[in-house]
Amino acid sequence: MPAVLDEADAAAGPGPEHRPFASLGPEGHRSRMREKLLERGPDALADYELLEMLLFFGFRKGDTKPLAKRLINEHGSFARVLAAPSAKLLESAGLGPHSVSALKLVQAAALRMMQAEVAEQPVLNNWDRLIDYLNAVLAREKVEQFRVLFLDPKNRLIADEAQARGTVNHTPVYPREVVKRALELHATALILVHNHPSGDPTPSRADLEMTRQIQDAAAVLEIVVHDHLILGNGRYTSFRREGLL
Repeated sequence: MPAVLDEADAAAGPGPEHRPFASLGPEGHRSRMREKLLERGPDALADYELLEMLLFFGFRKGDTKPLAKRLINEHGSFARVLAAPSAKLLESAGLGPHSVSALKLVQAAALRMMQAEVAEQPVLNNWDRLIDYLNAVLAREKVEQFRVLFLDPKNRLIADEAQARGTVNHTPVYPREVVKRALELHATALILVHNHPSGDPTPSRADLEMTRQIQDAAAVLEIVVHDHLILGNGRYTSFRREGLL
């Protein structure tokens, strides 16, 4: 039975004794890329170079630059490559479990760092950083996602959790489940968040009704709904700011 090659082995190809060419590109390219990163910092690298280097972890040998450029062309940007669903990435020619895992790990690490920065001080005093974090989490989602930020009595972040995912224009939300989870986390306040994949953050009638239902259910248990944020295409709507809450 023939041996099964993993992604990295496939990229490396047959051993040197079976290859007509000793090298498929300039010698030492990967070393030079690493030196550039360490000596000059990440700002010295173009987006495709950052992606190229991330793909090193999935491919032990071989030129990953063409694949990096193709992925950015397909998805539109370096950030959109990282944010793409794993299943979508695995459909891309040239990618496999090793490289997709590396990409999703970097995305998760970036979001964890941003979340930690938001959690360091009261959320309501750190609004710009909160919006940046939420944009990173939701702005590139292709379907609606409803999230809840659970806050403690000092309005510090206890948890940010996705409560539901829906279609391109609808997400089923159950107020009872939101309040139940708040009680489990001993949260005293909430910020509701969801995205509009259309890019238009204008609240729908369903958004307004759902917000009222959650607010009423939370008020019974003295849990405050500070705001409901809708994100879309670099813009957002704050229910509190618009007088809708």
